[in-house]
Amino acid sequence: MLAILPIDSGRYGTKEMMKIFSEQKKVDYQLQIEGAAAISQSEIGLIPKGVGKKIFQAANSGKITAKRIKQLEAKSDHDTAALVESLSEKCTKEVRPWIHYGLTSNDLVDTSNSLQMRDALQIIEPKVAKLALVLAKKAIKYKNVPAVGRTHGQHASIISFGLKFANWAAEFAKHVERIEELKKRILICKTMGVVGTGSLMGAKSVEVQKRVAKRLKLFPAEVTTQIVPRERYAEYVFELALIGSTLEKIAIEIRNLQRTEIGEVAEQFKKGQMGSSAVPVKRNPIKSERVSSLSKLLRSQVGISFENIPLWHERDLSNSANERFVLPTASILVDEMLETMTRIVTNLAVNEKRIVENLYITKGQIFAEFVLEALIKKGVPRFVAYRDVQRVAFEAKDKGLEYKDAIKADKAFSSNLTGKEIDSIFSPEKHLGASSIIINNVNKSVAKTCKRAI
Repeated sequence: MLAILPIDSGRYGTKEMMKIFSEQKKVDYQLQIEGAAAISQSEIGLIPKGVGKKIFQAANSGKITAKRIKQLEAKSDHDTAALVESLSEKCTKEVRPWIHYGLTSNDLVDTSNSLQMRDALQIIEPKVAKLALVLAKKAIKYKNVPAVGRTHGQHASIISFGLKFANWAAEFAKHVERIEELKKRILICKTMGVVGTGSLMGAKSVEVQKRVAKRLKLFPAEVTTQIVPRERYAEYVFELALIGSTLEKIAIEIRNLQRTEIGEVAEQFKKGQMGSSAVPVKRNPIKSERVSSLSKLLRSQVGISFENIPLWHERDLSNSANERFVLPTASILVDEMLETMTRIVTNLAVNEKRIVENLYITKGQIFAEFVLEALIKKGVPRFVAYRDVQRVAFEAKDKGLEYKDAIKADKAFSSNLTGKEIDSIFSPEKHLGASSIIINNVNKSVAKTCKRAI
């Protein structure tokens, strides 16, 4: 059978993440829940002692396949019923009445979703942490490199090139913190039956759920309807989309800095790689563009997950079909994007010569902020100084003059600043501000947060 989607073909998505959302793995998760529920029920006397153990063993035998469940589902038109029937086939006659006791379909569906999210985060979180550390290392490497800081796409003032990486590193450390914080809200175990009351199990249902949650390394639900509240899923998808947006933020900066006119960075271009089928000399930032493209698709999943929050009464099925797409799609995409961006940043070529050249393409006008400061310190009123700095800058640009020479030739400046004082302003290394302190602090903070997450 031909793959329809790029995810199906293996174009996007790592094997470890794809496995979590495979049909057989989903079956295995749901069987784990059946087994954990049965043995927990037997421990507190809800079902006969030996029965729980036998159901647990059958559920975890590895002999129940997605293929067999599909065969049964073709008749019943109910996937959970087919799974329960398939489990019954592996149990003796006296055990079968107690399979799925007190449970409903969504006890399996929602709790298995939690298991998928749990295992997905075990893959995603270390990758987020690793990328944060890679970025922090780059920040340290380039912290003393003056570069053009741009606002509105225009040269604004001087920035430490390392500060770009520090900003990104700090945000990924925050993503690690967010992941840790949301686990207790989204990794929910629910075994409370048809409408969330634990009706057949009675008061003991709370203890059953608590025991099942502990066995599965989840958190027992405080209260549910027939389903876990979809706010939990929306938070999961939102956080993945937030990670994706930060990844795209980096991708867009790399794409811009790789423009021919700027040329400060470039993605790795391996031997034999083709940048364009028509133009042999091109080196396109295709990996960063891939991250930008996938980020748009990832963010689109957020709206769907929010639409799933309001459902009818104790539940309806208007969320069910799309969640089969949303949860795996969001998880697989963000994993792919993290893998891609980590490779991009690790192998990123930084052209320090071009960074320096770009500082001077405005013929020194990038130092205007510091010329203004020098006049103010000499007692010139701010707006008088501002107008003079602007006037001479515009005139120098029109005439193609070096800004420093234009300043020296203008009385508004020469009457307040000596030539030596003016010369001293035009040294970019002097204008990095607190960048070194900021970057060092970020590096320490990222290391503290992220090393334990890997």
